[in-house]
Amino acid sequence: MRALRILLVVVVILGGLFVLADRLAVNFAQGEVADKLKTSEGLAATPDVSIKGFPFLTQVVGGSLDDVEVGIKDYEAATGTSGRTIRIDDLQADMKGVAFSGDYSSATAASATGTASITYAELLKTAKSEPTQVMPGVTANVVGLSDGGNGKIKVAVEATVLGTKLPQPVYVLSTVAVEGDTVRVHADSLPSFGGVRAAENEVRSITDFQQKIDELPGGIKLDKVEAGKNGVEISVKGSNVKLAG
Repeated sequence: MRALRILLVVVVILGGLFVLADRLAVNFAQGEVADKLKTSEGLAATPDVSIKGFPFLTQVVGGSLDDVEVGIKDYEAATGTSGRTIRIDDLQADMKGVAFSGDYSSATAASATGTASITYAELLKTAKSEPTQVMPGVTANVVGLSDGGNGKIKVAVEATVLGTKLPQPVYVLSTVAVEGDTVRVHADSLPSFGGVRAAENEVRSITDFQQKIDELPGGIKLDKVEAGKNGVEISVKGSNVKLAG
């Protein structure tokens, strides 16, 4: 019995040491991947990287990590317009099947899914904020975006008719959708301004707008989008996504 107790104690100690070594190794790897991702993507701050699964060391031996979660705050995404970016407040991605080199200088995920959020204030910069003539004597411009409920965006349009600004904005419910690398906002119905209805093309030049979002980290792509309480919530996905290298 004494020998058995000693054996059990040894097993427990060795198991504890293995767990400790495993956690130390995963913390080191997370830091290395985060630093490489920050450098390769030119990020202002170090992203959050969490390597899931236990034990980590057996995954290392196999040369592939089962599941890696990445979080990036305040990511400045390219818009296709030189020098202009749009800020993504919170970009979260779940990477599956991440193959990596021994020094973590390169890491590529077989697949990735995730979410990204853009505030209404940030998306508003895409819309026409300067008064634009929609018909003789009538100018209009978008002054606000908010949650319209049921997955719609409520677009506030300010108008001036014959030199007099209307006392209240005109509100339009709009559908938001993803087409390729572009988020599009399209009015469900067209408003009138002080009882005056302009031609559809002229009105849509104000109410409808789009924003290209390009060069997301690792080559992930836009998938779906819907209006939320504080902004638009975007689903992203990708394959052969590079975390580093």
